[in-house]
Amino acid sequence: MIITICIAALSVISMLICIFRFPTIRLKHVSIDSFYIPVLIGALILLIFPIFDKTELITILTSDSSLNPLKILVLFLCVSILSIALDQTGFFQFIASKFIRKYKSSQFKLFFVLYALISILTIFTSNDIVILTFTPFILYFCKKGNIRPIPYLVMEFVAANTYSMVLSIGNPTNIYLSSAYNIAFLDYFVYMIFPTLLCGLTGLGILFLMFRKDLKQPIQTFDFQESTIQNKPLCIIALIHLSLATIFLAISNIIHLQMWIICLCFASSLLLILLIHALKTKRFFYLRSTIRRVPYNLVPFILSMFVILMALESYNIFTYVYEGFSKITNHITEPILYLTTSTLTCNIINNIPMTLAYGSILSHTENIKLIYATIIGSNIGAILTPVGALAGIMWLRILRVNEIKYTTKDFIQHGSILVLGLLIAASVALLIL
Repeated sequence: MIITICIAALSVISMLICIFRFPTIRLKHVSIDSFYIPVLIGALILLIFPIFDKTELITILTSDSSLNPLKILVLFLCVSILSIALDQTGFFQFIASKFIRKYKSSQFKLFFVLYALISILTIFTSNDIVILTFTPFILYFCKKGNIRPIPYLVMEFVAANTYSMVLSIGNPTNIYLSSAYNIAFLDYFVYMIFPTLLCGLTGLGILFLMFRKDLKQPIQTFDFQESTIQNKPLCIIALIHLSLATIFLAISNIIHLQMWIICLCFASSLLLILLIHALKTKRFFYLRSTIRRVPYNLVPFILSMFVILMALESYNIFTYVYEGFSKITNHITEPILYLTTSTLTCNIINNIPMTLAYGSILSHTENIKLIYATIIGSNIGAILTPVGALAGIMWLRILRVNEIKYTTKDFIQHGSILVLGLLIAASVALLIL
């Protein structure tokens, strides 16, 4: 047990060092993310040497169980393909540029309209896709409008990591916990809409108070070129696929079809259409770009973390954690404990490992509210420090490349105030529900 704990701890510590010190490794002409390599090495050590019994691990990976991480990964990757393909056509930037053109007379109008737009797009896509798409776009229009970008960048990050929790497909952490515990797509939405809206409005209020002086500044000039949809037929096809996938996910319980199968069918259909378009036009841009942007690095990361956590679970470590939580809480305070500790744990080991660990802890309870509390924590935890989620690391990297002065200290200063307010709002929602 001690050896397993040491390997797990070293894997996570090394992962954090890689995130901050060596985020990418260059091999000849290819750059790869380094964050999953220490975790992968740790998992391989546990698998190669007889440190723990691997029978249960093999059973889960080969079973039709909802806990099978392979099915959850297929669901996440397919949702990513649907969102990325739509983004590649220029849809998101086209919609955003329309709103900017219309409300460019006032920073207040622009701020609130963009917040609403980013929130809506996050709901139907995912937080990572929206952050990676909108960050360069915000930098562009702020430069053209000669306005300070920080209020809009922080707003974007907060909105994306708040409204990502309203649907089970909005974040890999949502996908994992909702799939692992067989929470239906529609049941998830009905429960989470109130906490999401309460947290969203609270976050917006804090953001407004935080940046109201910046937003009072007038927009002097706005030399801004409106974006266009690069390929309208493909845009319509991608939008139809994403819309239909969302509708079928909503009725998946009624039609008795698992969510990963639904997303796999629609993603395969869309990729086939992109392939036919590429062969017909001899232009492979959309197909190649969509395939390249899929976050494959999460596959070895999640599978490796799953192996490490299964090794820890074989020694009943998460059972002890659950029993400890149960002893210091009652039915009222227990959800708040899970909400708070999951939020903080995100910022020690990252939100995906946290979710996998809490998934093991939650296997000892039938209290559905604890699952939702953990899901909320996995989303808002990303706002506290850059460690909270991989999106935060990528976001800061984009800012540094574009020479935007926003340090880790700035991130934590803004994040501490925001997360405190969001935790209060989420706690109130959990007490009411």
